[in-house]
Amino acid sequence: MAKEEKAEKSDKDKEVRIYSIATTQNECIIFLEEATGDRLLPIWIGLNEGQAIAIRFSGVVLPRPLTHDLIVTLVKTLGWTVEKVVVNDIKENTFYARVHLKKEDGECTVDARPSDAIAVAVRAGCSIFVSETVFAKCQVLTKPISEDEVSKFKEELKNLKPEDIFKDIKDKPFGGEKKPPKKEKGKDKEKDKDPDKDKDDE
Repeated sequence: MAKEEKAEKSDKDKEVRIYSIATTQNECIIFLEEATGDRLLPIWIGLNEGQAIAIRFSGVVLPRPLTHDLIVTLVKTLGWTVEKVVVNDIKENTFYARVHLKKEDGECTVDARPSDAIAVAVRAGCSIFVSETVFAKCQVLTKPISEDEVSKFKEELKNLKPEDIFKDIKDKPFGGEKKPPKKEKGKDKEKDKDPDKDKDDE
């Protein structure tokens, strides 16, 4: 296995669980709910990743392992266990996550997209956490309680966009560094689309 990276411990990570998954025409939105609070964190992911997470909860038994099933099997075969996953940061409207692995004589963390990290977590049966840093960079959504609130929440989901969630994202520094200025139109080549990355409004 590659060189181990020491796992970082933080008291500011909040345990979450999957609240719901909403599907649009081109992508999915997974909502993570705070286990001991009322905050919701929406993360935009690809349709394939959303399906991989949903299959785990549907009870469907597939004849062959999917990619995330294979990842968990490989980790266990090599003597490691998936201890937890942490959605630890947002940079330029992109969510970042870490998969924490552990074995008898060591620990390490692996960089991952949140969608893949969560798909691995639900198969490994481990806990999912969100850093307080991530909550601080987003507009806080509150879990609906009454039937009226649930109905209103579902209606609002139809028009929910990433820019409605990222709080002052264009003006906030990331990791102490200012966001680089945008290039002039016509001079920047089209970038490959990342399912976990949302474009800035222009």
